Amino acid sequence: MPIATVNPATGETLEEFEPLAPAEVEHRLTAAAAAHDRYRTTTFAERARLLGRAADLLEADTDSVARTMTTEMGKPVKAARAEAAKCVKAMRWYAENAEELLADEHPAQADVTDSGASRAVVHYRPLGVVLAVMPWNFPLWQVVRFAAPALMAGNVGLLKHASNVPRTALYLEDLFRRAGYPEGCFQTLLVGSDAIEGILRDERVAAATLTGSEPAGRSVASIAGDEIKKTVLELGGSDPYLVLPSADVERAARTAVTARVQNNGQSCIAAKRFIVHADVYDDFREMFVAGMRELTVGDPLAEETDVGPLASEQGRADLEELVDDALGQGASALCGGQRPEERERGWFYSPTVLADITPKMRIHREETFGPVATLYRVADLDEALALANDTPFGLSSNVWTRDEGDIARCVRDLQAGGVFFNGMTASHPGLPFGGVKRSGYGRELSGHGIREFCNATTVWHGPTE
Repeated sequence: MPIATVNPATGETLEEFEPLAPAEVEHRLTAAAAAHDRYRTTTFAERARLLGRAADLLEADTDSVARTMTTEMGKPVKAARAEAAKCVKAMRWYAENAEELLADEHPAQADVTDSGASRAVVHYRPLGVVLAVMPWNFPLWQVVRFAAPALMAGNVGLLKHASNVPRTALYLEDLFRRAGYPEGCFQTLLVGSDAIEGILRDERVAAATLTGSEPAGRSVASIAGDEIKKTVLELGGSDPYLVLPSADVERAARTAVTARVQNNGQSCIAAKRFIVHADVYDDFREMFVAGMRELTVGDPLAEETDVGPLASEQGRADLEELVDDALGQGASALCGGQRPEERERGWFYSPTVLADITPKMRIHREETFGPVATLYRVADLDEALALANDTPFGLSSNVWTRDEGDIARCVRDLQAGGVFFNGMTASHPGLPFGGVKRSGYGRELSGHGIREFCNATTVWHGPTE
């Protein structure tokens, strides 16, 4: 895949980039290793000053970087501005909280006396150079949610971004440079995916994090496993959205529209499978379908646009295959199901709701990365939970209910990294984020995320005379 900025609203190639030559990759690996030798000894106060400065610069750049993201991958510009603001928030949160999150731990003396220790301490030390393989769908946020905690922990970063967002990737390197980070602390590698293995196997790289597809995760995990290097993986999702009899159905339906089409439907944590109890199914269906029909599909740089184009022509083709397969096997399109007739250029797809889904359809098991929802009717909570868990993924989940018994069952039985009640899934710097099953392993954000790329070092002191 070429490294290029292609406007998905028009299909026009705006700029192409030459991949880094092997000699330049080597130079950057050397710079990263040297930077870590120095940067790991900096104080939390110094790291917080640098990250705070990066947050200030990003806040000032919000409008320009939002247009860059929109032009590269098609998200509505108002959503791109919100993404930049979320990054600023996360940077400041880690600048303010990292020292406490990584504070030395002092086990109670009673717990270590039988080891012969007079005292023991657990220190959190950075692992070193971390390779981040990042996706295009949240081209700023996905990187910042790795970089902010990693840099505050004393690690340094190498970014291999998706090949269709090179301008955003270069902006991020420039942002940290302008903030005053030492040379080599955060570098963008404009390389193809075929270069990842060599970089990951390099002894100067200590660990890797990847957000992306299941095949990409398998590849990185297998290489890192062969080299015995730590990885964190956040892969696909096919999140269920349960609506139960005690729900506020009107609010659930209104929120469901946003939950499905956020980021043009191209989000791992977007709700995708809408599982509705028979008692409220008809009301929910009517309001949900009406809400999807009312969305404005159009130029992502226009403020009134709700849904822009998909990020790539191939992405739209993949989505069309899933929809066409379902329709060909008896599914019903309650709205959408095709390209919008009024959009002749670009990679647009109409907001779509499919019903009458059966397990034999591909869309029942595969992730839909676009503004397409599948709608199911269930008889009771047992059927809802069985259907919700009938997926190879387990990233997050949404449940609408006011019944405490339902809440307890869902917390216990949903196979997911998160359960969000009476609201849509969202990530927050203070809460751990990640999944189970084929959605990956490890956690980002919160204290859990910052400690993923730290060496929890036991420091033992023998008896004093």
